[in-house]
Amino acid sequence: MQARLKNPVMLIPGALQALMALDKSTEAADVPYVTRKLVHLRASQINGCSVCVDMHARELKKAGEKDERIFAVSAWRETPYFTEPERAALALAEATTRLSDRADAVPDDVWNEAAQHYDEKQLAALVVQIALINAFNRLNAATRQPVGAWG
Repeated sequence: MQARLKNPVMLIPGALQALMALDKSTEAADVPYVTRKLVHLRASQINGCSVCVDMHARELKKAGEKDERIFAVSAWRETPYFTEPERAALALAEATTRLSDRADAVPDDVWNEAAQHYDEKQLAALVVQIALINAFNRLNAATRQPVGAWG
């Protein structure tokens, strides 16, 4: 596959830095690194962003995650590999990524489950992280960025 265009964040001065600063700003909320990467991987799978699926699976592997967990992210509901907080974050990521799939984009049960495991600051960080990965997915998918080009 060949990209349609150089990645837009490389063409617009300051765009990549702004997105990376937004990512960094959420670190103080103390959402575990692995949880953030699981959320990134799941949203990227939904959006069909091969660049981000590849990147975040590799990051999880580098962080010491077992293949079983990485391979099962797309079927997290049917596996025993994820903690309750991770499941809540994955459900929130799915709902927030698939906003138009239901009348109530992020149903109360999904939100309330996440709120049982994460405080207000952590929830804010998760929502920002989900929005951010969706932005990266859309940039990459629209311009057909090839896998491996990021690293």
